Amino acid sequence: MSIENKVAIVTGGSRDIGRAVAEKLAAGGAKVAFTWLNSASDGEATLAAIEGAGGTAISVRGDMTRRGDVENLVDRTREAFGGAIGILVNVAGGLVARKPLADMTEQFFEGVMKLNLTSAFLTAKAAVPHMAPGGAIINFSSQAGRDGGGPGALAYGTSKGALMTFTRGLAKELGPAGIRVNCVCPGMIDTTFHDTFTKDKVRANVAAATPLRREGEAREVADLVAYLASPASSFITGASLDINGGLYFS
Repeated sequence: MSIENKVAIVTGGSRDIGRAVAEKLAAGGAKVAFTWLNSASDGEATLAAIEGAGGTAISVRGDMTRRGDVENLVDRTREAFGGAIGILVNVAGGLVARKPLADMTEQFFEGVMKLNLTSAFLTAKAAVPHMAPGGAIINFSSQAGRDGGGPGALAYGTSKGALMTFTRGLAKELGPAGIRVNCVCPGMIDTTFHDTFTKDKVRANVAAATPLRREGEAREVADLVAYLASPASSFITGASLDINGGLYFS
């Protein structure tokens, strides 16, 4: 599963699952460029954790829905580490707010699609020209992309479902170049996402209904990403892998 000296980009890598992914890849010997947007302190904390453990990383502020910011990320990565980009992990995204169809504006719907789907398109478009055979792209969908999501998650679930289709299409397109593209679909993971958008009672009920009887942890998702980024998964592409403790079988 060696990723020693590979250059990796992790969008949304300053907290929760993104931070766990950045730290996991760096611990495996990858040189990691990760992004943050709203909290400089989160970016600094992640960078300190990686460097404190002996890893190599840079922190780049950027909005992944903006082409200029995405291109700057790729440029900064190549300036810092040189060589081909070996790993691209698209964690950046979000629910924004829970809204039923009746309360949803066109601008809100398009904004959520841009945050979760267009961002992955932009990063892939910017990074792929600098990737070589053996490269790996890992996108982040969600269980919501499988089952439509909970109340008020219509736009979010739609964008995450589309991201799985984007993954399949891109895997077909890039396969002949030796670049693999896969997707992970987390269920209920203990993160600030659910601290913000999911009530404690709902979280407890979901955990109780999960065969493993608990929420997942960010580090467990990071372990799956590290596997997909490594040569150990060399014949897996176009797949969307569930990580939800058995709550939903696709």
